[in-house]
Amino acid sequence: MTTAYFSHPDCLNHVTPPGHPEQVARLEAIAQRLAMPQFADLLRLDAPLAEEAEIARCHPPQYADAIKAAVPESGYVSLDADTHMSPGSYAAALRAVGGNLKAVNMVLSGQAQNAFVGCRPPGHHAEQAKPMGFCLFGNVAIAAKYALDHHGLERVAVVDFDVHHGNGTQALLWDEPRVRFVSTHQSPLWPGTGERAERGAHGNVMNLPLAPHSGGADLRRAMEQYALPMLDEFAPELVLVSAGFDAHMADPLAQLNWTTDDFTWVTRILCDLADDHAGGRLVSTLEGGYDLEALAASVAAHVQVLMERGS
Repeated sequence: MTTAYFSHPDCLNHVTPPGHPEQVARLEAIAQRLAMPQFADLLRLDAPLAEEAEIARCHPPQYADAIKAAVPESGYVSLDADTHMSPGSYAAALRAVGGNLKAVNMVLSGQAQNAFVGCRPPGHHAEQAKPMGFCLFGNVAIAAKYALDHHGLERVAVVDFDVHHGNGTQALLWDEPRVRFVSTHQSPLWPGTGERAERGAHGNVMNLPLAPHSGGADLRRAMEQYALPMLDEFAPELVLVSAGFDAHMADPLAQLNWTTDDFTWVTRILCDLADDHAGGRLVSTLEGGYDLEALAASVAAHVQVLMERGS
């Protein structure tokens, strides 16, 4: 068994305006770090283009059509104050979804123990018919529905440790009793959702808001006291991870004080969860993280744990 790593040059063609934090350089920094010798055994694969029918698992067809129609011939178009598209953005978004679906296929078929999808744009803020927060399609939510409906799984866990609440993933999976969605995130912080009272239509959502300037000890307490007992009882057959690295203390967009070691810790406990209930089957996908050095180091720590578990 091994760890699969999905990316694609198309994801470098999603170009945002100068100064935008969700920039091409994010993937370049990750690729440079993962080119180091200790990552030589990664199974490196191109993320395929998702078929548009797969987008419809979470988004109405007219929404995908509108995103496709918004692609500019040159320059940029702004979908909101934060979310922009360039000529290469639609293909990049299809790669981000397609990478997740291919990763699910490989992990569930035993071709890989686990996987990391290093694509952009990210996805956890995209709602059913609304792009926002740098996101166009709900990459992880689509992967969860795909695992349930295409592969016939009965229980999938989605854990989001991005510093911003995954409002889109929550909305897309709100009515899905076969999923447990857990989010740790800073609060108060944009987008202003993710209160504990938001529980999902079937009690399938758990939000664990963390106060500004919280550190790794607060993360550990929240996961060990609340998230892990619930997820252990649920016994997921697959663990999906929205891996945002913007809770790092160096990140410019938030005020949590995690270190690289905290990302190592949370990756290990999610791998433990997958080992205990899902035969180690875990798929992680890139969300946020906007300080390039902290992002590269944190992704490297995350992937290193996946490789240790996938060997």
